[in-house]
Amino acid sequence: MKDDLLGQIFLRFAGISLLAVGGATAALPEAQRQIVTQTHWMSAETFAENFAIAQISPGPNVIVFSLFGWRLAGLAGLAVATLGILAPASLLAFAAARAMRRAGEAPWLTRLKKALTPAAIGLMAANGYLLARAADSGFFAAFVTLASAAFVALSPRSPLWAMAAAAATAVVAGRLGLL
Repeated sequence: MKDDLLGQIFLRFAGISLLAVGGATAALPEAQRQIVTQTHWMSAETFAENFAIAQISPGPNVIVFSLFGWRLAGLAGLAVATLGILAPASLLAFAAARAMRRAGEAPWLTRLKKALTPAAIGLMAANGYLLARAADSGFFAAFVTLASAAFVALSPRSPLWAMAAAAATAVVAGRLGLL
């Protein structure tokens, strides 16, 4: 049973890794669709919590997939999920880099880059929408989400300020009985 789950984790994450154009975060909408909607391996809230833990942890964003694997099948799940999300994308990136080096400044390569940039941004925007939908369970959460997004988009300051303000606001709201 657990071997079957480990195999499923590897195969699903390997497939998801090939969609990681723009980084692991860009693949999260597909991961959410497969992990939450298709397999019901975890709830949307748990998915969003794992994402939040990975985001506030130092290190690469891809750590969220390791966290999913750990949550699903312990240490073996972590190892299989990490291998699944990293190996195929790494091999594809290596092959693509070789092909791009050979192509040089070919017009098709310029057009391809122009098409993939907005696609990657669209994937990341979809990710934000899906995670906000899962995490925003009330007025306070929705307010913090919108205020954080506005701060990061409109302010030259570090996103750490938004995180600190959200944490302080949660403490005050909790003491006032609003959470």
